[in-house]
This record gives sequence, structure tokens and C-alpha cells, in this order.
Amino acid sequence: MSEIRTIRVLTVDDHPLLRTGIAGAINAQADMSVVAEAADGEEAVASFRLHRPDVTLMDIRMPKTNGIDAISTIRKDFPNARIVVLTTYGGDIQALRAFKAGAVGYLLKSMLRTELIDTIRLAHAGMRRIPPEIAQELAEHAGDEILTTREIEVLRDVAKGSSNKIIAVRLAISEHTVKGHLKNILAKLDASDRTHAVMIALKRGFLDI
Repeated sequence: MSEIRTIRVLTVDDHPLLRTGIAGAINAQADMSVVAEAADGEEAVASFRLHRPDVTLMDIRMPKTNGIDAISTIRKDFPNARIVVLTTYGGDIQALRAFKAGAVGYLLKSMLRTELIDTIRLAHAGMRRIPPEIAQELAEHAGDEILTTREIEVLRDVAKGSSNKIIAVRLAISEHTVKGHLKNILAKLDASDRTHAVMIALKRGFLDI
């Protein structure tokens, strides 16, 4: 009888209870086990280099280095790394950033109970895993213009309640330029006003405040 090859998993999340729950579910399987855990992106990179896991489960929003940057760093040194994003947040932009960084799967934390184990096996087999709702959002916005870095900076300040004058001072640009950025933002997001633009940006993942 041939020996079952164990899938070695690294879990990365800044919530210890979630890591414990994930480890329990994984270690209960005959064909996989958690070989290491990390609480932020920096630890994730170090743990990956040390343990070389078969599959990494990576949260996005963490202290120090975020998940997207950690994925990019790992994939730069280990192009064949199989990393699955775990996140509470949907949104096409966040998913797009994750896949561009090199993620092979994307899993909402609300799906962990039903999808976690199958997603790990799919990633280990070299297959992608994208939830239908995320795939639909990606398809719906495939032709949309992406906000520039400056436009996101302006919108982040708008979300904080800053006036055009305050935004102009903080970014060292004129109020006229701020108004121009806001006009472009409303057009790109098909938003009716500033508040609507912030709501859309949060939903799609442009902002993570």
C-alpha cells in the first residue's frame, strides 16, 4: 500500500483563534497538515523560506507587511509557490491585486467551513479556485477604468471627511486639481456624489479603511 503524501500548509492570519480553527480542520485530514503559522506578512515570508510549504493560506489585511506584498515577495523568490488568499472582504479590485501578485486561489472567510479543504487540494494540484461571486465581479468590471494612485489618495481623504482644501494641502496640490481628480473618480466609479464614490470604492476594494 502506497504512503499518502501529506500536503504541507502554512497559515497566515493575525487572529490566533482563526489560525487555531484552520489548523484543526487541516490537521484532521489524512492527507494534509499545518507545518507553520504566521501572524503578519513579514513572518509569512520568513516562515515560507524556512518551511517551503506546498500551499500557503494568506490573509490580506495584517500588521506590518500586508498579504498582497507578502505574496509578491514570496513569488519573486519562489515562482511556483501556491498561495490562496483568505479574506473577509470581497471586491474585484482586491481579488485582482491578489491574482496579479501571484495568488492561485481566493477564498472568503465565510466559506472556510465548506470550501477550505477542497481549495487546498485544488491549489496543491495546480488548479485555481475563484468563488463564483468574485468571478462575477471580476467579469462585470473587466472593462472599467482603474483608479490611479493619486485618485485613491484623494478618495481616501474624502472617506475621512476631509474638505477639498484640506486634501489639497495634505497632497500639496491645488484645490482645482483636487476637483479634477474627484470628477474623474465619480466618472470611473459611475458614482453620483462623493459619499456614493466612497461606498463603491469600499465595496470593490479600492479602499480598505
